[in-house]
Amino acid sequence: MIKLNGVSVSYQDVKVLKNLSLNFSKGEFCALLGPNGVGKSTLLHTILGVQPMISGSIFIAEKELGKWQRKELAKLIAIIPQDFQLQFDYTVKDIVLMGRFPYSTRWQNYTHDDYEKVEKILLQLDLNSFHNKLYSKLSGGERRRVSIARALAQETDILLMDEAFANLDINHQLEIMQILSQINKEHDKLIILISHNINLASEYCRRVILLKQGKVLADGAPQNILNSQNLEKLYNTKLQIINNPVSGKPNFIYQGQYED
Repeated sequence: MIKLNGVSVSYQDVKVLKNLSLNFSKGEFCALLGPNGVGKSTLLHTILGVQPMISGSIFIAEKELGKWQRKELAKLIAIIPQDFQLQFDYTVKDIVLMGRFPYSTRWQNYTHDDYEKVEKILLQLDLNSFHNKLYSKLSGGERRRVSIARALAQETDILLMDEAFANLDINHQLEIMQILSQINKEHDKLIILISHNINLASEYCRRVILLKQGKVLADGAPQNILNSQNLEKLYNTKLQIINNPVSGKPNFIYQGQYED
């Protein structure tokens, strides 16, 4: 569904992505891992067409990115931002309805079908009990669920998620990953998310890409590439690998120094 060929991106003459070539297929659940500043968010913004390339090409559904109309692309790709900012305070239902914008004309109000779809999504994400609650009154986990609901209302085949767990407690991180995993399995959506939680990525994602200095360090199934050697190269720190006794997936613990 997404094909990057030799993509390079710069900020103020500093190359952030360096000749990057990647393919993403329908139904994949993929995590982008790496330290801050390696180009993870830049990669998502470039796929969206927000960040211009200095070289290379991107194809979305076999059509070159630059040939897509913005509204048509919004029917194919939705992004769940790290921090969803609003100029005015809206209710949960109104925000989720905003996800229907690619399907409306300039003067058209929301249709009965739009409201039905939104009601179904609110119920799916357990948001129906406070659909009239203002966004400013929500917790961090609730806000993230609203962002996911808004993206689902776009009915796209591709979901991008920037900094999936920023400022969320572990219970909310687990909740979000479970929701995304369910969406991926039930709707066969391509999901690409940025995460700093290695263990959650290992448990839930079927593909992991390690980015370092704008290049791919490793790409593959978690059990194949998430090892101590790769993560030491990626983060420049030593991590101890263990297998989760329940799932069998690789998990990592820090090799801290302890005093008696």
